[in-house]
Amino acid sequence: MLHTVAIRGYRSLREVVVPLSALTIVTGANGTGKSSVYRALKLLADCGRGEVIGSLAREGGLQSVLWAGPENTGATRRTGEAQGTVRIRPVALELGFASDDLGYLIDLGLPQYAGPRSLFTRDPEIKREMVFAGPRLRPSATLVRRGADHAEVADDAGRGFTELTRALPTHRSVLAEFALPELASVRDRLRDWRFYDGFRVDADAPARRPQVGTRTPVLSDDGGDLAAAVQTILEVGLGDLAQAVGDAFDGAELSVAVHDGQFELQLRQPGMLRPLRAAELSDGTLRFLLWGAALLSPRPPSLMVLNEPETSLHPDLVAPLAAMIRAAATATQVVVVTHSAALREHLDVDGASEIELYKQWGETLIADQTLLTTPPWDWGRR
Repeated sequence: MLHTVAIRGYRSLREVVVPLSALTIVTGANGTGKSSVYRALKLLADCGRGEVIGSLAREGGLQSVLWAGPENTGATRRTGEAQGTVRIRPVALELGFASDDLGYLIDLGLPQYAGPRSLFTRDPEIKREMVFAGPRLRPSATLVRRGADHAEVADDAGRGFTELTRALPTHRSVLAEFALPELASVRDRLRDWRFYDGFRVDADAPARRPQVGTRTPVLSDDGGDLAAAVQTILEVGLGDLAQAVGDAFDGAELSVAVHDGQFELQLRQPGMLRPLRAAELSDGTLRFLLWGAALLSPRPPSLMVLNEPETSLHPDLVAPLAAMIRAAATATQVVVVTHSAALREHLDVDGASEIELYKQWGETLIADQTLLTTPPWDWGRR
């Protein structure tokens, strides 16, 4: 299980160290940085897929996502006015996590030289990567370290480091380049994380159209394989989805029709002479079914992150949605980003924690977090 996620230099997140539990609810008013936390977690997951450079480019490049305020906000808090200061640290976007066994840190910075006649002068460079054991980065706990194009691995005796390479491209993560057990463990964990940020439910949404069906233990991001995912859940014998649908829609039953290999979701409601096809379902009903297929996956990930799952749902569906989230949290670690008081109330159970974000002078902070309650974390240095 993840204990800590640390973010420094990303949008309004000048520096936050977030403690995580089995079920973590991230709340706060609009504009306090909830979406930035969600996006930062996605960037961290992209490191495992070797896609973090491309993801930053799609956000407008490193310059557009960097913290825009002063490096140190002490003077701003004293005077009430933002003022530039002399920089002490390099310009950087830094992300990391610590778990029960391993931790990871990546430091992305501005490029120094992209190459002769290269057009990729705005691509960020990976300045540092660290894989470590325990809750925080320490020299004695470091397993793999990378600085620019140089990477090393700790030797078995723990007395020093053995060189892996001196020619690692600065746009390639060390996670993707070597098959060491420590790197493979971190890489596979990051690739396993799942993110769901709402679903399309308009008339042309993929979930409303019949699709060729195969066993689908993981719902896709766009929900296009909803019928196959539901059938997989039903055949595996997970009764939570059928129970949740019945509770939410007065005894309704899910089924899947197959025509020439194409799967189509159906919902039979009491009093109706025929089941309703996915194309006929209301937007709220379809969105609830999509969340059910995502949350009650037969192959739970190590981490699932949900961004405002209550959006566009009727208030009566919030309690059944919360029940599915609680059920998912018994099999996987779940982070829910929301500003719904009703959803937070239904998720207030043992093992759950709430992180409330607020903004001060443009900086996202965690309410009631002090030096004593902040998880241990060390950024190290280049």
